[in-house]
Amino acid sequence: MIGKVFVGALVVLLVVAPHLVRAQTPKEIGSYRAWRAYVYNEANGNKVCFMDSEPADTEPKNVRRGQIYTLVTHRPGDKVRDEVSIFVGYPFKEGSTVKVTITDKEFTLFTDADSAWNYDARGDKNMVNAMIKGNVMIVEGRSKRGTNTRDRYSLSGFTAAHKAISKACGVK
Repeated sequence: MIGKVFVGALVVLLVVAPHLVRAQTPKEIGSYRAWRAYVYNEANGNKVCFMDSEPADTEPKNVRRGQIYTLVTHRPGDKVRDEVSIFVGYPFKEGSTVKVTITDKEFTLFTDADSAWNYDARGDKNMVNAMIKGNVMIVEGRSKRGTNTRDRYSLSGFTAAHKAISKACGVK
């Protein structure tokens, strides 16, 4: 039985491995103050362009967390533009939402494990437009353990990074 499982796993590896090899490592397009822009091709050949930033400040200070960052992604081959995803470095309280404030605009995102997402593409578009016009983005969430967190992102360089990923992916 173990031999059959091994052979099956080997066959799957031989079929899947060539496709994994073709996926590229992201190439940095540029660094724009608080934001960095990247491009890569997925294994299927589709181009992906994204930008990321880490918070300038996090609260509370005495809480251990994993990586904290925000992404804005274009996947033109899948007709995805301006997809916002926020990673907070801890698992969210189940069923909780995240509040994002950009200047005077508030957005409510749903949570999944350690990430937060807009409910639809219109929410992404509205949030990105606010990020282009804003200076600071505040992300507030609640962990599985009940800890409230607040992360402050600088939006300095956001517009330039967004223009760079849009140009790289041919998105208008």
